[in-house]
Amino acid sequence: MTLALVAMGGMAMAQQALFTRAAVKSPEINADGTVTFRLSAPKAVTVRLSGDFLEAPGNVEMKEDSVGIWSYTTPNKLEPELYSYNFIVNGMRYLDPSNIYMNRDVATWTNIFIIPGEKGSKGDLYSVNAVPHGNLSKVWYDSPTLKLTRRMTVYTPAGYEKGKNYPVLYLLHGAGGDENAWSELGRASQILDNLIATGKAKPMIVVMTNGNPNTAAAPGEWDFGMYQPSMGGGGVQLPQAAASMDASFMDVVNYIEKNYKVAKGKANRAICGLSMGGGHSFQISKRYPDTFDYVGLFSAAIGVGGGGNNNTPLLERMNNDAEFNQQMATMFGKKPKLYWIAIGKTDFLYESNKALRQYLDGKGYPYEYRETDGGHIWRNWRIYLSEFAQKIFK
Repeated sequence: MTLALVAMGGMAMAQQALFTRAAVKSPEINADGTVTFRLSAPKAVTVRLSGDFLEAPGNVEMKEDSVGIWSYTTPNKLEPELYSYNFIVNGMRYLDPSNIYMNRDVATWTNIFIIPGEKGSKGDLYSVNAVPHGNLSKVWYDSPTLKLTRRMTVYTPAGYEKGKNYPVLYLLHGAGGDENAWSELGRASQILDNLIATGKAKPMIVVMTNGNPNTAAAPGEWDFGMYQPSMGGGGVQLPQAAASMDASFMDVVNYIEKNYKVAKGKANRAICGLSMGGGHSFQISKRYPDTFDYVGLFSAAIGVGGGGNNNTPLLERMNNDAEFNQQMATMFGKKPKLYWIAIGKTDFLYESNKALRQYLDGKGYPYEYRETDGGHIWRNWRIYLSEFAQKIFK
């Protein structure tokens, strides 16, 4: 009898979820392209909407109706794009209970929605469309250099099993991220599916690594436990890394080329990344000058020694660092097919990227440059991946 009651109680709890869905529609994309957000909070004193589609300071007051539903409609239509938002209720941040779609960026969750738009628009590229789909796999591999069994995310294009050998793009995340970042926040698989289906990008394998050499996988997904992710470890004493990301990177390349149908050689390898991952791409490409023909630096964190301190201008450190100059001369002497730098006009790393461009100009090293509006944000990095993927392996 007791077991039967427990079972019935469990069924009741499961069934209850069917009848506790949010009573309002939010967000609602209106016929004129505006978007309406709603929250049922009859006891709230103030409710504000925070979103990356709003002008500074990035949040606005919502209005309450007679039954306690707060709402806000954007004054103008939103362009095709992926957007994020949350509510601020009585000064506390809350997710939208009416919207099950959300992303984690480091330790912050936000709701998301997409304005699809016409074919080829940003919103269309980031959407799941009726095209052949590639597969995403969470892959564990041995890293002898780091003395760890680690995890990465690997995208294989539609038709991979029937195809021959594919070029490989190594796609690196930023500080606070992990091997899930590009597939979740960056919409990498949707972007590649849509570009490949329309012939704008060649079918390729995309390898999304974990760029934290002192960890094995994303927080809570390896044996260190369910620690709080943060830019600096969240107060948790993580293990000491056995080596740097660039020193260990060939462990990744070697595993991929032994276990996947890969077209080998420099012409079939590309590397790119955002922020910290852009810095890793910068370091890895010059450390292994015979490995990558395509290099993409997205809002890259550029680091150079040179014997100076932090007060020494970066361009000066570049020019005075003998090892750096030798590495760059060797790499560009190998004539990479594309060295691509992209950054937003208001990115806090703009000046360091400008210094890198000044250095390259002074040496006569060829590169392509892409500048966009905005700062150090995923909205820019999705654009950069969409454009870089169309330039490689041609």
